[in-house]
Amino acid sequence: MLKDFAKKIGYDDPLEVYLSKLESLLFSDYKTSKRSIALLILQEDKEVFDLVKAKEKDFKEIFGVIEEAKAHYTHPLSYIIGLRRQQESSRIAKMVMNFKGGAHKLTLREQVSKIMMNPITGGPILLAVLYYGLYKFVGIFGAGVLVNFLENKVFGEYVNPFMTNLVQHTVPFKLIQELLVGEYGVVTLGVRYAFAIILPIVATFFFAFAIVEDTGYLPRLAMLVDQLFKKIGLSGRAVIPLVLGFGCDTMATMVTRTLPTKRERIIATLLLALAIPCSAQMGVILALLAGNPVGLIIWISVIIFVFLIVGYLASKIMPGELPTFYMEIPPLRLPQLSNILRKTGSRLGWYFKEILPLFIFASVLIWLGQITGIFAILVKWMEHPIRALGLPDKAAVAFLFGFFRRDYGAAGLYDLKKVGLLSGNQLVVACITLTLFLPCIAQLLMNVKERGIRMGIAMSIFILFFSFSIGYLVNLAFILLHIQL
Repeated sequence: MLKDFAKKIGYDDPLEVYLSKLESLLFSDYKTSKRSIALLILQEDKEVFDLVKAKEKDFKEIFGVIEEAKAHYTHPLSYIIGLRRQQESSRIAKMVMNFKGGAHKLTLREQVSKIMMNPITGGPILLAVLYYGLYKFVGIFGAGVLVNFLENKVFGEYVNPFMTNLVQHTVPFKLIQELLVGEYGVVTLGVRYAFAIILPIVATFFFAFAIVEDTGYLPRLAMLVDQLFKKIGLSGRAVIPLVLGFGCDTMATMVTRTLPTKRERIIATLLLALAIPCSAQMGVILALLAGNPVGLIIWISVIIFVFLIVGYLASKIMPGELPTFYMEIPPLRLPQLSNILRKTGSRLGWYFKEILPLFIFASVLIWLGQITGIFAILVKWMEHPIRALGLPDKAAVAFLFGFFRRDYGAAGLYDLKKVGLLSGNQLVVACITLTLFLPCIAQLLMNVKERGIRMGIAMSIFILFFSFSIGYLVNLAFILLHIQL
């Protein structure tokens, strides 16, 4: 029976002709059928492509056949082959499967799955996930309740006073005291930011993300946004690195390797560096704007607008064909607590190995900058564009922190809000500009590694000027429209 099915499996006539040509040009032994090798190189499997290139003397002729086949179709060959295989699988399934009572009836899970992928019903579901998962759980509980407890109670009343007293009585050198427990000290600033502000936010985000991931919702989200993403030069597949960017943009930039074309990888990298706040930065911003619902709506609206307009313009400027997308949809399931805890713990471990050393390193650099006077010069230089945004001079420090890490800068705004230096309008302008601000050092290095030094630096220069331009326009709109938040 299976042999009969196998004999009937085939592709359309032109593709079969190209497959036959390729099979006739493969002379080496590949320990599998020549048809399999031909199919893989038509789908541009890099490993097999390189293997054939190394083994075959007439590779130019083989490459010519591949290019001729690609030119014959408007869609990528991997899509054409995958679609034909899906059709054949469905045909075989119908021949060997019977359903009681006639046609197959959708189960409750299948019905819910369809609802999630339908643009009309899937949109409200996505909003509910964002509202309860990000805003309520991460923004209110993580960045509000937990941060307040750790920041004010644990560090404010116990850790910082204890460490300050200990250092001042045991370390005789003023410079070393400033390094450890000064205004920008390793303990009083770096460790406090890492444990009291960043830890509860990333922990709640990774926990919420693990729940969403374990249910099988992400592939459905990819299908839901596919048509919208095509307008900005991406496909639904880009949901994975972009959603991961809400955890850590550096890690997400590395995951853009999974996107099929160079054009998509560049657009996704640009959007990650510009308009996707990492979990810690986003959590702090949600906490900063928690008592200002209009300000929060303005922040979200501006960031979404920038994401869409920059993506759209990038897709028009960069040459390349429209992306295609298809994927297997796994079944929906109830999340398992063991999976959630394992994923959350693993990601927290990885994140903290990166974040804590960087926060300590940033504190040391700032200390060195203070000693040499470089930090004061940089802050002074930053004050001019900061004033153009309508912000107080001290906000320059937060933006300088933001270059070390975006969440470091957001935590700096958190300190300014605590002492009452930012009005409602200033807070919204600062949050928008800092969200769009330069990628942190780690992400900048990853951009250079993945996209090349020229592209990485060009992106950073564009983002620097673009972020301040948007902040300036938002502040100007507040003034002209007499908006007071």
